[in-house]
Amino acid sequence: MRHSVNRPPTPDTRNEQENEPTLKEIINIKLIESGEKERLMELLRERLVESGWKDEMKALCREYIKKKGRNNITIDDLVHVITPKGRASIPDPIKAELLQRIRTFLVSPTL
Repeated sequence: MRHSVNRPPTPDTRNEQENEPTLKEIINIKLIESGEKERLMELLRERLVESGWKDEMKALCREYIKKKGRNNITIDDLVHVITPKGRASIPDPIKAELLQRIRTFLVSPTL
């Protein structure tokens, strides 16, 4: 807020804009409220298991633990190393299917 000797403080417009939710936040709220986010998460889990991605990630984790030693690694270390590899290795057809489901949700009249 800006202050002056002769007048009351004027609200700073930047603070008002920061309080407004972003489009991403609005979409996320709508996904949660409708239950669609949970359905998408379940679909993602199913597709990743079907594609063998989950088994690949398990193998990567075991390999990393074996390499570093069970007592020399924390969960945070494992997450830090495996997360980028996991995100990069999600099959494109799965990403495309989820993206299409999100697009369909966004244009649906329930939104």
